[in-house]
Amino acid sequence: MDKHGSFTGSSPEDDTETPLLLPVHRDEAANTAAGRRQASPLLKALLAHRYPAIASGPAACAAVCALVDLGGAAPRNMLGVLAWVFLWWVTDAVPLAVASMAPLFLFPAFGISSADAVAKAYMDDVIALVLGSFILALAIERYHIHRRLALNITARFCGDPVRPSLLLLGITGTTAFVSMWIHNTACTVMMMPVATGILQRLPRDGGAGQEEDEVRRFSKAVVLGVVYASAVGGMATLTGTGVNIILVGMWSAYFPEQEPITFSSWMTFGLPMALVLFLALWVTLCLVYCSDSTGKALSAYLDRDHLIRELSLLGPMAFAEKMVLAVFGGLIVLWMTRTLTEDIPGWGVLFHNEVGDGTITIMMATLLFIIPNGKSEGEKLMDWNRCRKLQWNIVLLLGAGFAIADGFRTSGLTDILSDGLRFLKGVPVMVIVPVACIFSGVITEFTSDDATTTLVLPLFAELAKSIEVHPALIMISGAVGAQLSYLFPTGSPSNIVGFSTGYITIKDMVATGLPLKVAGVAALTILLPTLGSGIFGGNDNKT
Repeated sequence: MDKHGSFTGSSPEDDTETPLLLPVHRDEAANTAAGRRQASPLLKALLAHRYPAIASGPAACAAVCALVDLGGAAPRNMLGVLAWVFLWWVTDAVPLAVASMAPLFLFPAFGISSADAVAKAYMDDVIALVLGSFILALAIERYHIHRRLALNITARFCGDPVRPSLLLLGITGTTAFVSMWIHNTACTVMMMPVATGILQRLPRDGGAGQEEDEVRRFSKAVVLGVVYASAVGGMATLTGTGVNIILVGMWSAYFPEQEPITFSSWMTFGLPMALVLFLALWVTLCLVYCSDSTGKALSAYLDRDHLIRELSLLGPMAFAEKMVLAVFGGLIVLWMTRTLTEDIPGWGVLFHNEVGDGTITIMMATLLFIIPNGKSEGEKLMDWNRCRKLQWNIVLLLGAGFAIADGFRTSGLTDILSDGLRFLKGVPVMVIVPVACIFSGVITEFTSDDATTTLVLPLFAELAKSIEVHPALIMISGAVGAQLSYLFPTGSPSNIVGFSTGYITIKDMVATGLPLKVAGVAALTILLPTLGSGIFGGNDNKT
């Protein structure tokens, strides 16, 4: 052993040379880390720009066209295009409006239909109905009519002392009523600030006592009530949700020989259905989120005087508000009386029944740009600059739905799909209705209700022909099921609006939405084969 304690006999120089290997490893590690740092921004950029999601659409289309054999090019191409559009919808690879315009170039490119044919699907009477109702909703929002209505009803239902069940009835009832006449998403956007304005008087994060817990639970009930009441109210009329509009368009496209679904005929069925669901919603909210101590806890922060003072700040109803309400009321009357019964024809017969619900809606919306608002010289109730807030993504989504429905039919894809479902022939109607509703209701929890309707209704239309069941029984089941999107935020834009307030969690949505979903399936199973058959001509149970 030398003086350095080495048994190898190496010199001190050898000892100093051995560490020379370490910098080499450090350089390699540095190079590796640098490579990772270079790769990481690239990966982040790809993900930030959503390129994998964007590529998923064309890749799925190419895979379908290369691997699937449906006995012809047209149905195979239609299935590929459907996969492309559906993936863009689900992944948000591009904005919803842009994804909804994809059929305008995909259908002609894949030989599914001509450019003129697919473009016509994006503007018809149903689309006109939606556009007109959106303009009316903007007029209501401009003059705060929804806020005045909500405060009036809530002040009357608040009670003195506060009765939580009645207050919930007032808030949810107002929301459901407003949602009957405008799109449920627009209703949620308008009514949520009213609801959260009431909740701002309550402590949100303060203490863990019993009273604070009661207040937090009631706050959850208010937000959930607005979200679900807008969905339930929208079910009652054609204008309340895009699902009903899509149903009407596909019904007329697939079954032109059947009686058309009009505003009045749908409301005759949809209103009782909505009332049953509304009652189920109110009872669920009261049982899950209210107790005997809730009223006492709320009385310290909320009373009728607060609501009355806030209502007084709005002042008396102005001329512009009265005129918007007059136009709105006139539109409802015209909707309800265009067609009445076979013995008592509506006013539509004066025009040889050539007018539709969209005709009326656009006509009444036009009046908003003609009638002065009484505030400034030359200023009308509405101007086009305010219409920049129109929900064009919903309009284009409806157009895409109608284009896809036409593509299903013209390509022959529906015939192929229906052949595989003939084994359901002979199954009792009381089984088919809930099965179709649940099938649609499961899909709608993971994608929008409009997209779900667009996908399942063409399939259900051909299924009705194959198993010789009246189309109303199965198509309406699918449409109603698509509206029962109560469990997750992804189910509808209204769910996202409520979830984004921070008052509710997914657990709260499941706890409230699941009983409501079960009630919806049960109510449909009873009402559709009975009341619905009389309204939509399903008594013969044949197509």
